[in-house]
Amino acid sequence: MEQNPFAPHHNDLPETLPVFPLSGVLLLPFGQLPLNIFEPRYLAMINTALRTHRMIGMIQPKESNNHPPLYETGCAGKITEFAETDDGRYLISLTGICRFKIKHELEITEGYRIVKPLWNDFEKDMTRLTCLDMNREKLKNLLIDYFEQENMDCDFDKFDNIPDGKLMTCLSMICPFEPREKQALLEQTCCASRAKLFLTMLEMAIQSGKKLDKDQMQCH
Repeated sequence: MEQNPFAPHHNDLPETLPVFPLSGVLLLPFGQLPLNIFEPRYLAMINTALRTHRMIGMIQPKESNNHPPLYETGCAGKITEFAETDDGRYLISLTGICRFKIKHELEITEGYRIVKPLWNDFEKDMTRLTCLDMNREKLKNLLIDYFEQENMDCDFDKFDNIPDGKLMTCLSMICPFEPREKQALLEQTCCASRAKLFLTMLEMAIQSGKKLDKDQMQCH
């Protein structure tokens, strides 16, 4: 069992949390998410976070508009790397700490959205549990097909020395699944159920791609 070195005690998690709605972006506990911050409201959000608990919540919007409804569940990340650019942007890295559910949203006063988070359902996120027994050969074969289909490059030999939990977190975050699929991965109760769903998603994506290729060939 591995303790997240950046995580506070569960009882010390903040009572209010600024959130950054981004569709198709997934942060998981222990994951690393780089962000390029340039909008004034989110520059202000980072400034506030740096002055306080250094945490923001990553969450997906359900729609594309100026003030979309949000999914109920997101993941809080702690700013563990920070740099300023000459043109006024912030380059930050978030380390995933703990998922949360939105109890309610607060009134907007600083331009960015703030929620009252509920942490109780996700106390186990603060430690990485060894609950996986992945079929690495099956995973590798599926990833080779999927990455080729998506025109993505990867050195699969580097996967051999990465622990199952860390590998599954990384793959879940980087694979270009649909937003609703990313949300389903986020909401899984444990790493074992997330890994099972991830493999199912890979298989479905590969089969869908093969069917599309066949249909395209028949059209010519």
